[in-house]
Amino acid sequence: MRYISSILVVLLCACAVQGKVRYLTLDEAINIARVQSLDAAVALDELRSAYWQYRIYRAGLLPEVQFSATLPAYNKNYSSYQNSDGSYTFVRNNYMQMNGELSVQQAVWATGGTLSLSTSMDYLKMLSGNRQERYMSVPVALTFSQPLFGVNSVKWNRRIEPVRYAEAQANFLSATEQVTINAISHFFGLLLAQENVNIARQNLANAEALYTVAQTKHSMGKISENDLLQLRLNVLNASATLTDNESTLKSNMFSLRSFLMMDEDTEIVPVLPESFSTPTLIYEDVLQKALQNNAITKNLRRRQLQADYDVAAARGNMRSINLTAQIGVDGTGQDIPAAYNPLKDNQYVRVGVQIPLVDWGKRRGRLRVAQSSREVTAGRLELEMRSFKQELFILVEQFNNQRRQIEIALEADTIATRRYNTNIETFKIGKISTLDINDAQVSKDQARRSTLTQLMYYWYYWYRLRSITLWDYEKGCNIDADFEKLLNS
Repeated sequence: MRYISSILVVLLCACAVQGKVRYLTLDEAINIARVQSLDAAVALDELRSAYWQYRIYRAGLLPEVQFSATLPAYNKNYSSYQNSDGSYTFVRNNYMQMNGELSVQQAVWATGGTLSLSTSMDYLKMLSGNRQERYMSVPVALTFSQPLFGVNSVKWNRRIEPVRYAEAQANFLSATEQVTINAISHFFGLLLAQENVNIARQNLANAEALYTVAQTKHSMGKISENDLLQLRLNVLNASATLTDNESTLKSNMFSLRSFLMMDEDTEIVPVLPESFSTPTLIYEDVLQKALQNNAITKNLRRRQLQADYDVAAARGNMRSINLTAQIGVDGTGQDIPAAYNPLKDNQYVRVGVQIPLVDWGKRRGRLRVAQSSREVTAGRLELEMRSFKQELFILVEQFNNQRRQIEIALEADTIATRRYNTNIETFKIGKISTLDINDAQVSKDQARRSTLTQLMYYWYYWYRLRSITLWDYEKGCNIDADFEKLLNS
């Protein structure tokens, strides 16, 4: 494109005289942003947080081995003692005690209960009186604890947590594409600021040249004093505009450098990208990929499951019955071998019941609240899905129309530039006024800015569609990442 080539030449010439120059393409800016920008670091940290939360959930499904001990406990005090006649007295204690237990616990996925296998040893030594030692062993004890009517949290977590982690992974991929969109915004912000400086310099040079011509014509009586003053005012306005645009250029340069974490002494020369040939996108196909890959589907699914779990938990809390049972063997003796021979049965069963008789509708009210919240959630999810589809439809239409918008902008820029140059030559021979010159200049400047803006929209829509669908339309495959490598880096 003639216009693109001319801009690139001007940009290179403008920055070549400065210190450390970095010619930066859009692809390079995107790659740098994805690797070293703060936005990319935040997205990775959020993924790590979700990953460890998922690891905690997975660990909760596996057997847990635990060792607990008291090493030692010393007591020298008085404690109450019941005599054979039912009366109480206080006796003096002076002993040391130690104990240890090794246990393995496993959550029962199907029922939500807990199964544990343990072995333990207790040691007691009297430090006064006969100073005897006693050992008590529990070589093996199998304990099962089960809530009979409560909610099975293990079952619900197995449904919710994988969806939550899949949502986090999709959010990370979308966030990576959002980093790209932010890079596009900063990149074209600098590109537009540089073009505004170039426009302002050209306009100032043209205004000064026209004012010089007008001075000669005014001395010959060919133009009025009003036209001469207007041209002088144009020179002043062009100079002020150039100063303002140069300040904006420095600000946008700093903003892009900061976003990309580049050295502050680097002068960035943005290389204007061109749009590439892409097929017309079909909304139904884009929607299918979005529903399959986007985090919103996982998010809606997780929130629906969470609402269902809240209802199940409120219903389970209407009454509480817990069953705990243990079978095993134990023994006691004055030394460790004696504590294991002989062994006796060690069994107990405990059923705890908590049924509210009068709670003035508190638990039933909580159930109603959970059910109402689930209905509200279902309505919100439906509304969010409708909005998502509508926004996606509009985005597809905007992208499909954008190539035509770029073609129109390029043609308008060519025409506006030719009109402006023609008006300058016509003014020199005295056939048009300063108002015509000003109008042509405004149209020219707007056309040039519009070309850059339309090109920026093209790339914005492109990467916005990638971030929503998580689909690479160039390669024809899903956008994915090596999560294990990322999390271990």
